[in-house]
Amino acid sequence: MEADFEGADEDWDEDEDEATQYMIEQSLLQYNKQCDSNEPEDTIDVDKILTAIRTGDEEALRRLAQHQDAFCKTDSRGWLPIHEAAAQEKKSILEITFAASFQGAGESRTPSGETPLFFAAVYGHLRNATFLLQNGCNPDSQNEDEDSPLVAAIKNEQYDTASLLLHYDAKVDQRGSLQRTALHEAALLGLDNYVYLLLQSGADPNVCDASERTPLGLAAQAGHLSIVEILLQGGARVKSRSAASGSILFEAAASGNPDVIAVLLDYGADPNAPMHTGHLPIHRAAYRGHLLVLEQLIRVTKLEAIKQSGMSPLHSAASGGHPQCLELLIGAGYDTNFMLHPKVRRNYEDERRSALYFAVFNNNLRASKLLLEAGAMPNQDPVNCLQVALRQGNYELINMLLRYGGNANYYSRINTTHFPSALQYALKDEVMLRMLLNSGYDVLRCFDCPYGDRPHVPADSVIEDMVVRQAADQNVL
Repeated sequence: MEADFEGADEDWDEDEDEATQYMIEQSLLQYNKQCDSNEPEDTIDVDKILTAIRTGDEEALRRLAQHQDAFCKTDSRGWLPIHEAAAQEKKSILEITFAASFQGAGESRTPSGETPLFFAAVYGHLRNATFLLQNGCNPDSQNEDEDSPLVAAIKNEQYDTASLLLHYDAKVDQRGSLQRTALHEAALLGLDNYVYLLLQSGADPNVCDASERTPLGLAAQAGHLSIVEILLQGGARVKSRSAASGSILFEAAASGNPDVIAVLLDYGADPNAPMHTGHLPIHRAAYRGHLLVLEQLIRVTKLEAIKQSGMSPLHSAASGGHPQCLELLIGAGYDTNFMLHPKVRRNYEDERRSALYFAVFNNNLRASKLLLEAGAMPNQDPVNCLQVALRQGNYELINMLLRYGGNANYYSRINTTHFPSALQYALKDEVMLRMLLNSGYDVLRCFDCPYGDRPHVPADSVIEDMVVRQAADQNVL
């Protein structure tokens, strides 16, 4: 019996030893965890905090929150943990991070100037934005691009966040890049619900940016019909003008949207109001090739306004390379021989005058043919249209100009030869040479030597006589 008790004592001692060993091991594990959590603050890596934030690990973030100095550190992007937390969806993560961060962290900025509220606006994290605003974050702080949280919400189409910011008194007419407001940005992007929201919040529909463009002008230029209608109903002035871009209707002519043009005309837009350069909306529509808009503007543009501008929409259509617009304008009775006014010609080194010159210069065969068939004269420009075609080597265009009376014997304004200028482009081209010869080129002048039998020594009097003879022949002086 005693032996049985002795065996039982031995088993008991062994069980007690195992239990004691287990308790020691558990104590060591708990101690190690505490040591890890009590790690010196200067050894906490900010990446650990950012990882906990990104993964939404609240327990790990609470442990790390004991080391508040680590929340002052930035990552390689220059972001603090609070910036990362604001960009994540979980509000609880932001709350923990905000509590662990230094006082005023809500206004801290990244190297490019973004605050935590800016990131909440960009990503549309409404609960995060609400928390930050309730904790005193400024809704009007701007980044280096001068974008505010409100503009960031609009550009990223975060409607609820934009509404929230306005509810917390974000400045609705705050100026940003190019002196534009949030309404400028919404109008340009075609975001009609944001435009309506901003107007309901008191935005000025007639505010001008650095180029004196209004939100209506930007919307009209982009062809956003619904935005144009909302702005006009909200009090936008259709007759506002800017020095850089002219009238609202001129802006709209660039869009090619005939419905926008129709609405603006209904609200009293003036189709005869020029830019400081003299250009009218009809010129812009013709240059851009917007046929339907051009058709509308032909009916309401006065010929007197065209004359005062110093240029015809035919010039614009030819310059832009739009034969269909030329055809429409010719059919409406526009004069194919309307010449650019001297004040306009000064803008071109070659001092071009005719619409035909623009078409030839662009090597546009169809446009040139339309103008010639409608009676355009081919010899009205200081640099002859034929010379331009010869330089380009377009046989079909050269042949067409010659058939419609292009002067094969012209002299350029600065002529380096005694014979008519065209030959210098055809000396190495037999086809081109035959076209000139068959069109009456003055071959004899090629054999006319101004020195005669005298010594071939340059003399001012001989050169002067040669120039006078050329001028008399061609009436260029």
